[in-house]
Amino acid sequence: MKNNIIKRSFHWLHLWLGLVSGIVVCIVSITGCIYAFKPEITDWLEPYRFVAPINKPFLSPLELRNKVVSTTFTAKADSSNVIYDVTYNGKERAAIVTYGNAHKKEIELMINPYDGKVLHKQNRRDDFFSFILRGHRSLWLPKPIGHYVVGWSIFLFFIVSLTGLFLWIPKKWNKKTLKSILTIKQHSGVNKKIYDLHKVLGFYTLLFALCVCITGLTWSFDWFSKAYYGLLSGGGKIEKWEVATSDSTQTNKTKDLADVLWNKVIKEYPLNGKGSFTFMFPIDKSGSFGIAYNPEENSYRKREYRFFDQYSLKELKGGGIYGTPYRSAPIGDKIYRMNYDIHSGAIAGLPGRILMFFACFIIATLPITGFIIWKRKRIVKKK
Repeated sequence: MKNNIIKRSFHWLHLWLGLVSGIVVCIVSITGCIYAFKPEITDWLEPYRFVAPINKPFLSPLELRNKVVSTTFTAKADSSNVIYDVTYNGKERAAIVTYGNAHKKEIELMINPYDGKVLHKQNRRDDFFSFILRGHRSLWLPKPIGHYVVGWSIFLFFIVSLTGLFLWIPKKWNKKTLKSILTIKQHSGVNKKIYDLHKVLGFYTLLFALCVCITGLTWSFDWFSKAYYGLLSGGGKIEKWEVATSDSTQTNKTKDLADVLWNKVIKEYPLNGKGSFTFMFPIDKSGSFGIAYNPEENSYRKREYRFFDQYSLKELKGGGIYGTPYRSAPIGDKIYRMNYDIHSGAIAGLPGRILMFFACFIIATLPITGFIIWKRKRIVKKK
């Protein structure tokens, strides 16, 4: 009797929480599927991202910044424009200069890193994948609203996934019952086939669903992020990601130290291989120089940030848990830094992203098949 009450309670939670969160889960899953192959699609559609490699060193960030001044400042209103950073993406790819304008838009300039020629100009937030990402994160609603709608829907789906596992467990473990819960019957009616699609495919994608939910919730809720990090680190407190600030009392700056810092850091980081290297300029008197290095493509756990005082080039503390090289980070930090890679499947490279693509596509169908099962049962009851 007690087991029956528990099962009915889990069934009720599975049904109604699934109905409440279903539409959001479908949208988030489909947009995630599309976004998974952004690098490959953009490389295919945007040839200006590539350059012919030559046996010549890259121009420094300061040189590239000076090269694009004529493109960045073309009108009176452009006096408020700010060049944020320069990103190098290897010897066969264009460098990217990012700047903000008076309309609070972030503009990207694709530049040949060998001669500074501007190859393309685009609004960073107006392309197709930015649109898809906004849908994935906030359903294209205003961020304060959509962000929490998505977050709580995924939290409900997390509970739905766990209750689904409980309902999936058979009463008896034998060959016959295992076959019935692990395979979709080919010669069965429509109702039974839909039920099998929901139950069987739900089980096979359960691990993926839980991974996506947990990693996604760390970006949705600060309390979840802190609890998750505390669990991984044995009770530790996560360091807030923040940009370091310079000592603005040193107003005796006589020259731009960008090239001095550049000549220092390029000895430590390879720029001609895979991955990316970003050189950040200070944007005001208290701003600092920064560098962001990621040795891998489509993976983010090994990225690291460093900051330097713009007046003295003294190294400053910043970047949170990403302010430490991955190889020397504590085990809890390493696992937490895998969040995006686990979320996207990039933890296992391209095969992992392909696998996550299919898993998320199936996850998107679960609310649909669940709704059909519920609707058909209601029709039968009415009859």
